[in-house]
Amino acid sequence: MTSAATDLFIGKFVAILESEAASIAGVRDQVDEIKQELVFMKSFLEDADGGEQAHTQVEKAWVASVRDLANDVENTIDEFMYRVYEQRNGGRFSRWFHKTIHFPKHLWYKRRIANKLQKIAVAIRAIPERNQRYHGAAAVEVKSTSEDTRRWVRNQAESSLYQKEDELVGIEGDKNMLLGWLMDEAKHQIVVSVVGMGGSGKTTLVARIFKDDIVKRDFECYAWITVSQSYVIEDLLRRLIKEFHKGKREEVPADINAMSYNELLEILVNYLETKRYLIVLDDVWDVHLWDKIRFSFPDKQLGSRVMLTTRREDIASSSFGVESHVHKIQPLERGDAWELFSMKAFSSYQNKSCSPELLPLARELVEKCEGLPLAIVALSGLMSSKKSLKEWSTVYNSLNWHLTNNSLLEPMKMRILLFSFNDLPYRLKQCFLSCSLFPEDHVIVNNRLITLWIAEGFVEHVEGLTPEEVANSYLMELIFRNMLQQRFLGSLPACKMHDLLREIALSIAKEEKFCVVHDGGEIVEETGALRLSIQTTNGEIRSCTGISRFRSFLVFATSVSSFSFPNKLPFDLKLLKVLDLEDVPIDNLPDNLTSLFNLKYLNLSGTPITELPESIGQLRNLQTLNINLTKIEALPRGISKLLNLRHLLVSRSIYGKAIGVRIPSSISKMKKLQTLAYIESEGNIIRLIGSMTQLTFLGITNVKERDEEDLCASIQEMKVLSRLFLSVADGEEFLRVDALSSRTPYLDRLELVGKLEKVPHWFCSLHSLASLNLSGSRLEEDLLPHIEALPSLRSLWLRNASVRKELCFNRGFVKLRHLWVSDLALLNKITIEKGAMPNLEFIRIHDCLTLETLPQGIEDLTNLQVFRFDNVSEKFRESIKEGGVDHPRMLLVDERCKKYANKSWD
Repeated sequence: MTSAATDLFIGKFVAILESEAASIAGVRDQVDEIKQELVFMKSFLEDADGGEQAHTQVEKAWVASVRDLANDVENTIDEFMYRVYEQRNGGRFSRWFHKTIHFPKHLWYKRRIANKLQKIAVAIRAIPERNQRYHGAAAVEVKSTSEDTRRWVRNQAESSLYQKEDELVGIEGDKNMLLGWLMDEAKHQIVVSVVGMGGSGKTTLVARIFKDDIVKRDFECYAWITVSQSYVIEDLLRRLIKEFHKGKREEVPADINAMSYNELLEILVNYLETKRYLIVLDDVWDVHLWDKIRFSFPDKQLGSRVMLTTRREDIASSSFGVESHVHKIQPLERGDAWELFSMKAFSSYQNKSCSPELLPLARELVEKCEGLPLAIVALSGLMSSKKSLKEWSTVYNSLNWHLTNNSLLEPMKMRILLFSFNDLPYRLKQCFLSCSLFPEDHVIVNNRLITLWIAEGFVEHVEGLTPEEVANSYLMELIFRNMLQQRFLGSLPACKMHDLLREIALSIAKEEKFCVVHDGGEIVEETGALRLSIQTTNGEIRSCTGISRFRSFLVFATSVSSFSFPNKLPFDLKLLKVLDLEDVPIDNLPDNLTSLFNLKYLNLSGTPITELPESIGQLRNLQTLNINLTKIEALPRGISKLLNLRHLLVSRSIYGKAIGVRIPSSISKMKKLQTLAYIESEGNIIRLIGSMTQLTFLGITNVKERDEEDLCASIQEMKVLSRLFLSVADGEEFLRVDALSSRTPYLDRLELVGKLEKVPHWFCSLHSLASLNLSGSRLEEDLLPHIEALPSLRSLWLRNASVRKELCFNRGFVKLRHLWVSDLALLNKITIEKGAMPNLEFIRIHDCLTLETLPQGIEDLTNLQVFRFDNVSEKFRESIKEGGVDHPRMLLVDERCKKYANKSWD
């Protein structure tokens, strides 16, 4: 494995050298030389990447050298650009003084950067020579280790076939579902995919089914092969042929090892075309595998089945060209997780059970595993040798160290969970590691990550796509690969990192000098790391000495009502690109904030600050400014100087309601702006923003009835608008948007707050709409027929949105997954006809005090995972209690949702 951080550094710095440094007079030769060296290093590291090679000490030293030099390049360039900026912005007299008297000082800076780059060039030239001198002796060891690792993984998978029945917990429901698909009477071929993160128990579950006597009797022949990350198609065909013959005790064809692809294909097809077969393709990583191997599996309408296991959801949901089913492995329920942990951890204890003094720590360790069987088994094995409270406490408090250094956990870390990390493209590795900067169990809003990645330079340029679209594809890739878990914060798409993956990411990040995490009580000293995350519970940051390299600085103040933040930032941060202080209770901004010339991302959301300085306009490189839910009432005129700003999020909160912020009319000069939310409608602002045609997210509060014509005309100009929020000035005033035409093809999320006279005529044309939130609409007309056919709708919020007595979901809503119904004062009945909302996973009903019974048809929602009923009538509660009219249906729904008990719906 190559350095997780270095490979991306190279690519990023080549771009920097081509743009900024190449224009610095006097250093062009050094820039060109370094650029060429870095291009070759980047190519080499990308070729070497992919998890095949182990890290020898020579490789580690070499990669560390490359990383440090790359950091020096960026620091040198950023420092020079900062000095140039500092000189240019020192005032008219200062500029004249430097130009006429101190020009030699400016020349000195040029000489200084030239000398630095020259030294870097010399050091770069020395690296390949040194690597050549010492690397050869390690090559044999690397190759051997790679082969051993592949063999180990295959053995681990195949050993699942021989796991004892009493070692398995919590798989019976999943097993029965999969058996139902396999034993289906359909004669055509069916593909069944089982998907989940590394260590979730996919292979164990499928192995249990594969071994089942019922399955063995139902199929004439069967084969199991492990595919893994690196495979040769001829080898897969060869192994399949051997497995089929072995299962039937038949002689394997002679000279099979010497056969070509066509010969192997012919043997396999001839063997299978008259038989009902079952094939398991375990541990599939390549999305193109099916296209390469499908011709080997003839479909002669005999009821054959193919099962595959994978960590990647995009593979599981591929178009296989035949009927297919996908089963996503869910975490173990708490009871099953505890049972699995106890089997090994307390096997030598009295009564084979946990002692009372260890119980709290044992429970905490099991919780850290978040229902992941691999982690539970590995940790229980480690803890089985620990007997005292002190030993248990030591492991709990230093779990990160144990993951890195304990040989008992090495198979889990290096050979299972790290396989997923190693398989990531080099840019995604940086993005994944950056998620470890957030605290444990932190749910991260997707847009926060996306804008942070862009500011860091992690996102490559792709012709025809915005950086936000590219970054979002990175995020979706990490979710599809089960490296991040999909979540929602309200209606906002979000994600979370599994605790064990976070611990592993932190150990990698520390080794690679990617980032460090401190608790605020420690003295932060120079470590060479480029990013710092302080996660404090005591409301202070201790001194930070000799720190000047940081590119990102994040602070998380948990359960802190006040925060002692210095008047000046705690260290020299002229190279800083990301400053994230979300929800930190600070009243004032540091004095030197606006001198951070390189700053691209500033997040002050949720802080109690009351104003931004006029000098905010000095942050000329700023791309994202988030001051949502602060106490700022108006933005200074200097804000319009931020011509590189792409995302401006502004709002204040009064009694839990988002209130817009007043903005200067000069805001319309900011043509790069994509996000403008939430602003207050005042003066001619609504008309002016019509010229901001690049907006993808617009949020306006204080909208008045008389604004309809200007509002709809401005929105019509925004051809790429994907998210729209509109809120009326007065709860009794109508929100008039009927003049808006249907030409909003990219609208993905829509939130309207205020009374509607009727359902807007353009609702039915919103074919890209994924989330609809109506609050205070108080519609007399039935909304549901207007939106039931929307093909992309996944989330529906209805808050005081109707004055009707019944909500009837007759049909449609084929993609709807989340339904929130609240504050419908007259609602007394919800009906869900069979076939409507077939994919609904989450339903929440609250503050509907006239609703008397469980929704009719809720028992037919076969994909329902979570339901919540809050602040409902006493009659409703009585109906679902034991003896109540709805109790049997409630039991049915409750039983179906039990296996998703660990799933979070923040």
